[in-house]
Amino acid sequence: MKHILALIFLIFPQFISAQFLSKLSADRNSALYTTYAAPISRSEYKTDQGYQLLWNDPDRGVSFISRDGPSLGIAFKSGQELRFRLGELFSEAVVTQSYSDLVNLYYYPFREIRVEVFFTVYSSTQVICRYRISNEGNSDMELNVFPFLVIPAERDTLNFGHSNLADGYTFSIHKKRDSWMVEQKIPLNENLSGLVLSSVPMDSVHLFRSTAGSSKNSNKDVYSQIKNLLLTGLASGTKAEGMIGSRSLSLAPGDVTELRVVVGLDDRSIRPSVLSRKSKPLLNLNLEELVKADEKEYSRIPSLPFKDMDREMLYWSSFSLLRQCMMPPEGECHYNYYVFSREPKWGWGYGGQVFHESLSMLAYAYMDPVSAMNSQRVYMERQQAGGYINYRTGPYLNEINEYNGQLTSSAPWYNYQNFEIYKVTKDKDFLRDAYFSGRRFYKFYVANRDSNQNGLCEWGGHAELESVRDARVAVWDKVGWPSNFEGPDVNSMLVMEANSLKQMADILGLKEESKAWKEDADKRKSLINRYCWDPVTKFYYNINKKDQQFTFRNQDDLKIKEIIGFLPFWAGVSEKDQTNYLLEKMKDPEEFWRRYGVPTLTAKSDYYNPIGYWNGPVWVQWNYLLFRGLLDHGYIAEAEELAKRVTDNMVYHLKNDHVFWEFYSADANQAGWNKTYIWAGIAARFFLDLEDFKSNYKDKKNSRL
Repeated sequence: MKHILALIFLIFPQFISAQFLSKLSADRNSALYTTYAAPISRSEYKTDQGYQLLWNDPDRGVSFISRDGPSLGIAFKSGQELRFRLGELFSEAVVTQSYSDLVNLYYYPFREIRVEVFFTVYSSTQVICRYRISNEGNSDMELNVFPFLVIPAERDTLNFGHSNLADGYTFSIHKKRDSWMVEQKIPLNENLSGLVLSSVPMDSVHLFRSTAGSSKNSNKDVYSQIKNLLLTGLASGTKAEGMIGSRSLSLAPGDVTELRVVVGLDDRSIRPSVLSRKSKPLLNLNLEELVKADEKEYSRIPSLPFKDMDREMLYWSSFSLLRQCMMPPEGECHYNYYVFSREPKWGWGYGGQVFHESLSMLAYAYMDPVSAMNSQRVYMERQQAGGYINYRTGPYLNEINEYNGQLTSSAPWYNYQNFEIYKVTKDKDFLRDAYFSGRRFYKFYVANRDSNQNGLCEWGGHAELESVRDARVAVWDKVGWPSNFEGPDVNSMLVMEANSLKQMADILGLKEESKAWKEDADKRKSLINRYCWDPVTKFYYNINKKDQQFTFRNQDDLKIKEIIGFLPFWAGVSEKDQTNYLLEKMKDPEEFWRRYGVPTLTAKSDYYNPIGYWNGPVWVQWNYLLFRGLLDHGYIAEAEELAKRVTDNMVYHLKNDHVFWEFYSADANQAGWNKTYIWAGIAARFFLDLEDFKSNYKDKKNSRL
């Protein structure tokens, strides 16, 4: 049966794989991700605007919002009754289709009136919102619709006015870069012009401007009512400008009318007439073709046999997050690359790629293998002659962070990622290029991170950044700067790097190099077990690089149980007895086996904070590595349980706020600090790997019959 399904998938992949997100019936309690950004083919870096569907707050309206840009939606009036807030609707929104760039939904503001909304971020500078309004009752309906656009702002820098063009209204925004963007000279367009177009003329348009606290207006006209609703529900009392259109509709039973709104946004140097020419064709664009294009893109994703609808939505939503963060070649990137987040857009998350974020490509390779490989090629093309790859790499960024005469790189997951991506894509050309690039990187790294030449490495450059764990780390904060220590984290990663290079060399037929990589990995593995393993507490710790002891300033002050103590388990470093002890520690609910996964610090520590940063929360990608270790060591039940715990909290937040987060609390339904964060997308691998293991197990079992 399995082989028959595989054949069907090969012949009809779109039918098998792409139908889930095209045939939804998701309400606001569904575990669906609902943030949208332009597809990779129509994205650009300097002027890029994403949107979040707001559909889960009873006091706010069904709208498309953005942190720094326009928010748009529609209000309805029948007789004397105005309806905008979710809690006022006759029937709340139901999402029927949702991809990385578009959403289809419907709701009923009144019993007889059905509103179907198709929203798409068509490009980085253009959105389309189509409203189909139908009378499903038995009598004529007189209805007023009020499409609106609101721009909240912290600063008094907006300018909204009537256009000289006959077919739209213009506005301007100043989107100031944050301090990190300014420091790194990220060249975003700060001064933008916008244009609002409608497919049908409005009976009237009301332009408004509000300052903080001015939304409590006693004026009872409909525009003031809507303005106050919008300022309360969208702008939260801050300064804002906007426009409210008005259109009267007379609908007989069965009548359907369509209204389409297009918003264009571009650099202020672009003339309004040019912006109009770019945006006007979207008033008649065939939107159904956009759905077909997405179905084709998603058709590569394996369709898994889920029993739990929440987990299935999490699975498909993970790929929407990943797809959404991909950007086309631009600037110094001659291959597609990713950013951490496009809505909201913030400096640290919009700079470029880092090795630890690239763990997300292990999942994305199943959806778009070429793009996943090309994302890694961004590192290859930026690699220096001596093998160095800089800390962060973007289209307009080469972040190096020189510190004490050393150049900061990223945590050495490079060859591991490349080989894992190859195992999905089977692309020999990529493997060959990755091997020679990875070989140079590995040699650079071990040559520059072993200051005492004892065979164990320490973090270098700006060591906190390079170590990934860049804030609120118990050892860094309580004991000392990370470059003082030889750790089980960096050295376990290097064991995995060497083993990955060995396997790549095997495939490429480089027998002598394969042998050398194995010897290198075995030597480092022996040193980790000899020095970083504590036979008293049965755990791996950082050691003082001067004497390989667990003491730096005070006796045994390095014996702090952090998640890094489990990385030797993931990397295949720990021996059988050590693995058993580690598993015992991992499964202790008083320390690491918490309600929602394995935290970054033992819960017994006085520094533990389940919603801190690197001192307690659950980071999905690190828990994935532990999950892989459990699978690889044959602890299947434990792997399934860990995956369930981690995804339980992810599902909770998708059901409640419909976004992914940078990290999640280990103990409660909390998350932080930054949302729509790319590496949460690696959650798809929990499901893929479990299904792959089960399939392989069945194949092996059947082969013995």
